[in-house]
Order: sequence, then structure tokens, then C-alpha cells
Amino acid sequence: MTELRFQRLDPRAVVPSRAHAGDAGLDLCCLEAVELAAGERARVATGIAIELPAGHAGLIVPRSGLAAKHGVSIVNAPGLIDEGYRGELQVLLLNTDSSAAVSLNAGERIAQLVVISVAELAPLEVDSLGESSRGEKGFGSSGR
Repeated sequence: MTELRFQRLDPRAVVPSRAHAGDAGLDLCCLEAVELAAGERARVATGIAIELPAGHAGLIVPRSGLAAKHGVSIVNAPGLIDEGYRGELQVLLLNTDSSAAVSLNAGERIAQLVVISVAELAPLEVDSLGESSRGEKGFGSSGR
């Protein structure tokens, strides 16, 4: 198993962890309590910085439990963490509920970090692209 080096920037920070063996995402927790009014968004600190292995990126994705129970999502889902970033992981939470506020306690799980392998490709401009069975059909759907 490859290691993910991390640093606690604050002693209150919760170590990223998986809820179950085999889970793809590492849970990220909020450093401090936060209240999101209906429709409000906030940048929420985790108190954690990471060092991604070469050739990898991190994706910050919503937690399905928060979305289902409270309508909380991530504004820029998924949030992208580039390999060279060493700053604090912060989560841009959004309360999509139009009438109810949401309170989150310090240490509560607010998002997941999924680390993926990334191919480094060089853009190459061409006069035409190769054929495919789908072609230009189905932007925004399967095309059916």
C-alpha cells in the first residue's frame, strides 16, 4: 500500500481515515464547528495538509450521508488537489436546503478525499479527431 504523507496543522485536526476496509475515500473532518444557513456556502478548514505521491491528484467529494440527510454538498465537487499543493485542505460546503440551517460539530466528517493516478498528457492540436461510435452525439446525456 502506498503511503499518503500528511501533516496536522492544528492539534485538533482529525487524522484522515477510512470508515471501512476497502473504502475508496478518506474521511475529512471539520476543524471547528460551523453553521450553514439555508442556501449558504462556507470554506471549512480541516487542519490537514497532504503530500500527494508523484503522478497523483486528490479529489474532494461530498459525503452521501450529509447530502441525503441535510442537503449539504460541495460547491466545486469534486474539488481538485494538485500534486504540488501543500496548503491546508479546505472544503467548500454548500447547504442546498432552501429553508433549514445545518450545524456541524468540530471533528464531524464533512467530505472524502479520493486519491487518483493521473496521466500527464501534452496537448497536441490536430486538424481532425479520430472517429468514434458516439461522435458528437449526447452532450449531457447518452444520446439516446
